[in-house]
Amino acid sequence: MLVERIDGPLFASLLRQALEWLSQHREEIDRLNVFPVPDGDTGSNMHATLAAAVAAVGDPPPLAIGEVTARAAEGALLGARGNSGVILSQVMQGFAQVLREKDTASAEDIARALEAGTRLAYRAVDRPTEGTILTVVREAAREAEEVAQRSRNLLRLLVASLRAAAAALEETPKLLPLLQEAGVVDAGGQGFTAILEGMRRKQELSHAPPVAARRPPSSQHLTRSYCTELLLQGESLDSGALKRALTPLGDSLMVVGDHRLLKVHIHTEHPGLVLEEAIKQGSLLEVKIDNLQQQVQKHRSMGVTAIVQGEGFANLFRQLGAQIVEGGATMNPSVAQLLEGIRATGAAGVILLPNHPNILLTAEMAQELADREVKVVPTRSQPQGLRALLAFDQERQLEENYRAMCQAANSAITISITRAMRDSRWEGREIKKGDFLALEQDRLLSAGAELKQVLLEAVGSLAEGREVLTLFWGQDCSPAEAETLASLLATSFPWMEVEIQEGSQPYYPLLLLLE
Repeated sequence: MLVERIDGPLFASLLRQALEWLSQHREEIDRLNVFPVPDGDTGSNMHATLAAAVAAVGDPPPLAIGEVTARAAEGALLGARGNSGVILSQVMQGFAQVLREKDTASAEDIARALEAGTRLAYRAVDRPTEGTILTVVREAAREAEEVAQRSRNLLRLLVASLRAAAAALEETPKLLPLLQEAGVVDAGGQGFTAILEGMRRKQELSHAPPVAARRPPSSQHLTRSYCTELLLQGESLDSGALKRALTPLGDSLMVVGDHRLLKVHIHTEHPGLVLEEAIKQGSLLEVKIDNLQQQVQKHRSMGVTAIVQGEGFANLFRQLGAQIVEGGATMNPSVAQLLEGIRATGAAGVILLPNHPNILLTAEMAQELADREVKVVPTRSQPQGLRALLAFDQERQLEENYRAMCQAANSAITISITRAMRDSRWEGREIKKGDFLALEQDRLLSAGAELKQVLLEAVGSLAEGREVLTLFWGQDCSPAEAETLASLLATSFPWMEVEIQEGSQPYYPLLLLLE
């Protein structure tokens, strides 16, 4: 079949088909986690990100492919979860940039869009690593460019890109020793390949003659006085139609959600008109209107937003004054959720504590999109985030707090103890399903069937020069067991002061902070 041009509806249908295929395979992608610990969520994160993109496109989709890719990119950006989701959102940003003014796209256009997405994806990562999703995306883009030079057939380009992605995926263990040792391919690369496979399986690649799409009128610049937020409920909400109706009324517009529930944010001179447009589609559940001029006067203080998992940790962070966003292992929050948490501080300057390595990229994306100054202290665990939060001072300027909190976070070490989800081999050790694992970031400190032995070995390897040890017990550890283990640690390492706190965190029976 020869397909030379692709318009908005066809591209939207390819995205929906890709989402359906990814949905069928996300659990097996989750299980590809290179480490046998319970935070393999790459498939779920990429699925959530793509689902946000599809929802943002709307149904029926715009006729112009430029409008479809713009909506999809915005949805993916706000809905991005985890590092893999952020990278996927950047690929979609590349499509939006290249196809912005186009009604239809050729094979050459698609190849350029994929190449632009590759560049943005690499740029989003501080230290790009080959053997990951980045490699797979790059090789798919390279093949697309070669095919576009000799063929106008978009179907041929898609099939060739899929084959190149699949071939690159099979090579990932050779590029990344951790993958080879674990006997798996890269999970993010598998997710991206699944997206291309889902598009290839779209059989209705018939193409109607292109129809010129109407573009929303541009609005003149106005001085905005009111920050208007609302939650809209209905049965067939159209985010695209609502966004087009609200665009002339203000700026800083965000419309996020699905056909049953939409969250709207806009800066406007006419909040009443915004509400009138919204109720044409559904029922208002929540409405919040703030005077921006008054907010400018209020926003002199500093605030902290922290991503937290477990009621015990949530209480500790709240007591220290942080705004909480729920999330962590296997449950990475989206960019939109982080932006909401940042705004909820009511502060002009905000410190953001991701508290998990797979939330770092999402936090950096939220920092770029926030409507106020945000600094990300790159905390990789909740105990490290707490240590950073203790260094926060409301009287300091944002930059001073940022430096002090980074220094505090870097002075602490976290040991995470969990159980292996499968048989594996890690750093030369044979790991059995159910074994206790003690980790310091991605470094395996100890492993074995006996918790006490694993705990003592792990702490012993890092205890020198440390004066305080705080034990946070989780959902899979009883208070009595935590007390027993704390007593054991106090006896074994008498020069350290041992404290105990309820964390209530899932998946990790114990988290330990060494200072």
